[in-house]
Amino acid sequence: MKNLWDHEEALQFEENTLQMRVYSSRLLGKDSDLVLHGGGNTSVKVKQKNIFGEEEEILYVKGSGYDLATVEENSFTPLRLNTLRKLVEIEDITDAEMIRQQKMAMSNPDAPTPSVEALLHTIIPIDWIDHTHADAVVTITNTNMAKELIQEIYGDRLLVVPYTMPGFKLARKVFEMTMKTDWTSFEGMLLLNHGIFSFGESANESYGRMIELVSLAEDYLVKNSIPTETVTKTELTGLFSEKEELLKHSRIRRKVSEIRGNAMLSQLNFSVEACTFANLKNVKEIATRGPLTSDHLIRTKPVPVVIDPENPNKSIDDFSDAYKEYFGRHTNGKQKCLDSAPRLAIWPGYGMVAFGDDLTESRIVSDIGNHTMKAIQLAENLTMGAPYAGWHPVSEKHLFEAEYWELQQAKIISKNVDRGEQKTILEFKGKIAIVTGAASGIGLACAHELLNQGAVVVGLDLNPEISKLFWESGMFGIQCDVTDKNAIFEAVAETVRQFGGIDILVLNAGTFTAGQTIEDIEEQTWAMSLEINLTAPQQLLQACVPFLKEGIDPAVVFMASRNVTAPGAGASAYSVPKAGQTQLARIAALELGKFGIRVNILHPDCVYDTGLWTQEALELSAKRYGLSVEQYKSRNILKTDVKTKEVARMVCAMAGPVFSKTTGAQIPIDGGSERVI
Repeated sequence: MKNLWDHEEALQFEENTLQMRVYSSRLLGKDSDLVLHGGGNTSVKVKQKNIFGEEEEILYVKGSGYDLATVEENSFTPLRLNTLRKLVEIEDITDAEMIRQQKMAMSNPDAPTPSVEALLHTIIPIDWIDHTHADAVVTITNTNMAKELIQEIYGDRLLVVPYTMPGFKLARKVFEMTMKTDWTSFEGMLLLNHGIFSFGESANESYGRMIELVSLAEDYLVKNSIPTETVTKTELTGLFSEKEELLKHSRIRRKVSEIRGNAMLSQLNFSVEACTFANLKNVKEIATRGPLTSDHLIRTKPVPVVIDPENPNKSIDDFSDAYKEYFGRHTNGKQKCLDSAPRLAIWPGYGMVAFGDDLTESRIVSDIGNHTMKAIQLAENLTMGAPYAGWHPVSEKHLFEAEYWELQQAKIISKNVDRGEQKTILEFKGKIAIVTGAASGIGLACAHELLNQGAVVVGLDLNPEISKLFWESGMFGIQCDVTDKNAIFEAVAETVRQFGGIDILVLNAGTFTAGQTIEDIEEQTWAMSLEINLTAPQQLLQACVPFLKEGIDPAVVFMASRNVTAPGAGASAYSVPKAGQTQLARIAALELGKFGIRVNILHPDCVYDTGLWTQEALELSAKRYGLSVEQYKSRNILKTDVKTKEVARMVCAMAGPVFSKTTGAQIPIDGGSERVI
């Protein structure tokens, strides 16, 4: 492990203790092998005067929920050490009461909730303290001869603490163990099955010790663990782009979503590491012994589901039943059982699958899965070179205590409340949408509106700038010629690979041809319009239908035109394929309704805030009608100008619960047209 300390950079923080604390904390947070998604914490002890001019000893500890990689000065909570020292002397209190008392010890009531491990930092009488859940260290402690291995690696450099539930019990355990301890005789503290502490008289010393101590564990694993023979996806099942394999992924995602009770994203990891792990003969046995740390339970549940390639749904149902039984074995009758859907799956022959309510959550689960896979293999492979080791995390009873810990439950309840509150706003959370013609105009507006309502949006466009335009998290641009059948399938395949399926399809891509009479229309113009405005949506719909059948409340929206119901002279090349598209949508509604797929049609009139309508074009069109530009733009019953955002909102309504009982509908959005009415 590389020491990232930069002496020149650190010099600028020498006069500001808290800024130095931020600097060294971020160094730890940069390495996911040390801390992962909010894991670990840091602190520093200082003396400072209160408003009365009295000097107080203050512990600045990272606030709960903050990530070490991105902490700021206001991410740390100042706590009065005198109060904390008295608190740890109490023999027994609940964790909720501990947190309440810690909040009362805050010298700044506006600071974040202090870390649950603040008392541990209090007990250690050294100013600078770093705590991580370093993979290598935890891997070694998750073996059945952990104490012997720790002694071999570290000798007497560390205080070793048996596994104890985090919170007050752990703080009290350490307090009782160290009442007569000379802390200066140790460089750190190791919590079995949990993590490692380092400390020092300076930020550099504490950080440097952490890097050195973790490096020793990493080096030991490298030297004493025989590497597993790698396996690639191609070696297992061939190219993943085959339709049936994509459909299996969609079905897995749908089943997990059903058990969860809401749409979830499903991210497939078919890296060499994931394929190698999933292909291990004993993968079902070793993958379900337990997590890398109990800190991950809130994200991943105690164990993953191991998918039966022949019957994925049964595997997921069995997991759900087993989780309920696990709860029944350990509950004291006061806890409420959480949902029984898995968050992580090992899929033999394919790799690993991570599930999440949104993109952030699924990525976190995937990251945790990657680190856990590596740790399990390293621990298991130690058995080939030593008489000890093998993957042996904490017992099921301890896992339950951690998962249903009152403080963890508080986090989950809070999270679920948030999720519940957002459901009315984020209609499409966990859903996957494809929008064609997404680089500009109505398509781009639709993509942003779907994103704002919680969906992951894949935008297709011929414009190579699509990937740059779709720069926000949750938006993914794919350059795609929608008249190319192979390009269409690959775009659809990539969507399913990345997110697990398709729930919403917005067929917006089209082209507007210059006005030509039937007598004068050019063959090329006619053919191009038919290809883009009719054949392309038919081909894309055809490619998406198998996945929409596996979608969550699936919906298709066709972007047709007012010209279908009120055609104008000179627009046959545009109006005819749009009319054909409308008929295609009506038939699709008839055919797909039995699968729960809703198909509706939107007929916009001219939408002027698009690239099609230049000022020159507007002036020419207005002149043709003898109107001013403003009069021309609002030449409808409501005297209004329809914007792209308004069209996008209607698309979302048609794809969402507002139209949950409607299919085959044709909705104008034109401000009211006498000819249409």
